[in-house]
Amino acid sequence: MNIDRWRSERRFIAPLLLTIVAIAACSKALSDKAVGAPSTAAADTAGQAITADGLLQHIKDLSADSMEGRAPGTPGEDKAVAYMQSQFKALGLKPGNPDGTYLQNVDLIGYKAHPTGSYTAGGKTISLSYPNDFVANSRHKRPETKVESSDVVFVGYGVVAPEYGWDDYKGVDVKGKTILMLVNDPPVRAAGDTALDTAMFKGRAMTYYGRWTYKYEIASAKGAAAAIIIHETGPAGYPFGVVSGSNSQEQFDVLSPDADTRVGVEGWLTLDKAKAIISAAGQNFDSLKAAAARKDFKPVALNAKANYDVKIESRQIQSHNIVAKLEGTDKKDEYVVYTAHWDHLGKDTTLKGDQIYNGAADNASGSAALLEIAKAYTKLRTPPRRSILFLSVTAEEKGLVGSKYYATHPLYPLNKTVANINMDGLNQWGKTSDYTVIGLGNSTLDDVLTGVLKADNRTVRPDAEPEKGFYYRSDHFEFAKQGVPALDIDAGIDYIGKPNGYGIRKRDEYTTNDYHKPSDEVKPDWDLSGGVEDTRVLFRVGYAVAQADALPQWKAGTEFKAKRDSMMTTK
Repeated sequence: MNIDRWRSERRFIAPLLLTIVAIAACSKALSDKAVGAPSTAAADTAGQAITADGLLQHIKDLSADSMEGRAPGTPGEDKAVAYMQSQFKALGLKPGNPDGTYLQNVDLIGYKAHPTGSYTAGGKTISLSYPNDFVANSRHKRPETKVESSDVVFVGYGVVAPEYGWDDYKGVDVKGKTILMLVNDPPVRAAGDTALDTAMFKGRAMTYYGRWTYKYEIASAKGAAAAIIIHETGPAGYPFGVVSGSNSQEQFDVLSPDADTRVGVEGWLTLDKAKAIISAAGQNFDSLKAAAARKDFKPVALNAKANYDVKIESRQIQSHNIVAKLEGTDKKDEYVVYTAHWDHLGKDTTLKGDQIYNGAADNASGSAALLEIAKAYTKLRTPPRRSILFLSVTAEEKGLVGSKYYATHPLYPLNKTVANINMDGLNQWGKTSDYTVIGLGNSTLDDVLTGVLKADNRTVRPDAEPEKGFYYRSDHFEFAKQGVPALDIDAGIDYIGKPNGYGIRKRDEYTTNDYHKPSDEVKPDWDLSGGVEDTRVLFRVGYAVAQADALPQWKAGTEFKAKRDSMMTTK
């Protein structure tokens, strides 16, 4: 290039470049203002307050044996609540309850079941051993629920879904009867095709129809005496030991005036025992299961009788959600809510050896992330435009009960609650190049997260196991049911410096060996460097939402959109 020409043209090029840069910066600023800036210097700086040491110390404190497993209604609750409350206070956060406290009282009723069960079929009696063969509960405030010589009906997947033209009951009256159901949604396949039909029940991904909570709800509506789910480890996503470990403990629910309308006995049955009962009744389990995956399936009355006797210890307790607030500026009457459940399964004195369910990953780690994110917000020089609510909820392990209570008894209006960001478990095994969104594509929160990750040269990944229904298994779901856009995340699976398949292998190991077991403790090989990155990402996502003009929205076709739209247009 001719140097004299360059010098001459530089006088015109330099101002032009400055103009282009200014226009680009303005365009970026307008874009950031519209959707929420994926990254700002203020958020990046404040996010450095989130550290591996901070996370690990909170996890160790909350999962210590002295916490006794953090079960609601036990001394472990008192200790966990005191810990979370003291940490919020130490950060200088305001009480989140308008009454001037950090606590939302959650009135619960607890049920401890002592069940026996058996079936008679084909002249045989199939006895059930609790909790190895079955678990059963009766969520009624009475000393005993009996189901005696009840007719047994196999109702496939126990689903009534008009939008799919699906009815597993097909007009059969199951009032007073015991129904047997399969886990998950019907795995529908198009004629002559081995692949799942994505037009039916979202294909491989679970819908709410596949959740056990729905199956008990429809059984209650149909007037069944007992609703029993046949457990299968593969479709359920966890072994029967998880079912028995969780459900043989005291269960809780929100006090409700219509509790007596619930099905009398709610239970789970191992696959082996279910096959034995069905075989004795002259049927074949595999044939029934295959038939249940077709729309023309009709309930099958089994030549069998069911007997359950559930003795119930019930009590009313007052548990607590812990809530702290960072007040916003010009939009302080609108809220971004971070959630993580503080509770776990307590302790089981009938176990030999270790009796404490420490719940280090589930969910001392999520609670630690909640506290570290809260710390990061206090490091901002200027508070965000919207207020931030840090909500540590009770009784997630009992069926999302604490978040259900908040979502139905909100401290701040739900139409002013712009988003929920939930944390249930934290990456313990190092850095990943990806990040998993449970229910990817449901809301524009996914787009904000994608922008944040892009700035870090990371990618968004959909749930690797959508058939396990994780979207319906944590506290964000109670917000989603009430219409609030909700984001639920999980660790990525592409671990930097690790071989292919490492992430899935570590997940499977945790599910098999530690999930809902006393062995869920801090491990010597934990590497929280990835947990730090993921926690900082969620801090920046919440900050972006809190700063933006536009509100997060459910996307078209999502089942929660209609409720949100109605809520936001109602005066």
